[in-house]
Amino acid sequence: MALSLLGVAACKNKEKTEADAEMPEEMTSAAPFFELSLAQWSIHRMIREDGLDPYAFAEKAAAWGFKGLEYVSQLYRGQMEAAENEQVGMEDFVARSNAEAAQYGLVNVLIMIDGEGPLAHPDETERNNAIANHIKWVDAAAAMGCHAVRVNLSGNDNEESWIESSIAGLQGLCTYAAEKNINVLVENHGGFSSNGALLAQVMQGVAMDNCGTLPDFGNFCIRRNDPSDWSSGCAEAYDIYKGVEELMPFAKAVSAKSHDFDAQGNETEIDYVRMLQIVKDAGYSGYIGVEYEGSELGEEAGILATRDLLLAAAASVS
Repeated sequence: MALSLLGVAACKNKEKTEADAEMPEEMTSAAPFFELSLAQWSIHRMIREDGLDPYAFAEKAAAWGFKGLEYVSQLYRGQMEAAENEQVGMEDFVARSNAEAAQYGLVNVLIMIDGEGPLAHPDETERNNAIANHIKWVDAAAAMGCHAVRVNLSGNDNEESWIESSIAGLQGLCTYAAEKNINVLVENHGGFSSNGALLAQVMQGVAMDNCGTLPDFGNFCIRRNDPSDWSSGCAEAYDIYKGVEELMPFAKAVSAKSHDFDAQGNETEIDYVRMLQIVKDAGYSGYIGVEYEGSELGEEAGILATRDLLLAAAASVS
């Protein structure tokens, strides 16, 4: 379904700035059925290439009209490595993130954890090491008032073994996280996790209240042309609408992925009205995180275009 963004279409030749970030009155007159959060990955190039301090995340998100913050652990690796030790680094991360969120009146929603080991590894020792590595981020999430952490299910190339190992890894981490009142969420993030039916099967096998999914609108590539090159293109993809529908019964967060936009401001490969209808029909009313991952627009312009598309699409669902 085509949408008009009421004069704020993401034209490729127009870069929005913070001065343009205020949401149009037509889009704010009726509140959407969800809350808006910003995935920090949307500004990873600002941080990695332009030198933006990752602790400026809250300031940026507030200026762009967001309420919630979704942190990405790997974007703080430099600060962590520069700290006296890991404990000091984590304590500094928690204290500074809390201070920034409070200063700008934002909510800490979740932490996306990367690079802490394969939770779906077939070897029990490897899984347990990964669980131990994730625990510090669970503790951080609890100290920041987040409701969840997002994890990946990697480390296994056999489907049957992946299911069994994923269940074991998640049960181990969720048992600890439950003591901290933290949810452990799995995103469709490549490999078997991007097969909606298989990930739903894992959720059913874990069968714990604090284990759930984080459906991402656009992360349904099961196999890439070159597994070592994320930009190589997708050789095997799962139906994105079927996948989101299968994952929504377990969802405790949702990610609105975007890459590119047409002249009317619609995402060129994802029907946002159709996606939001699936989300709403599942009874979801929590945070939806904007995660712009494109290259045609700058990160700020892409974030604002995705935000505006979400709000326009929300007004069109029944």
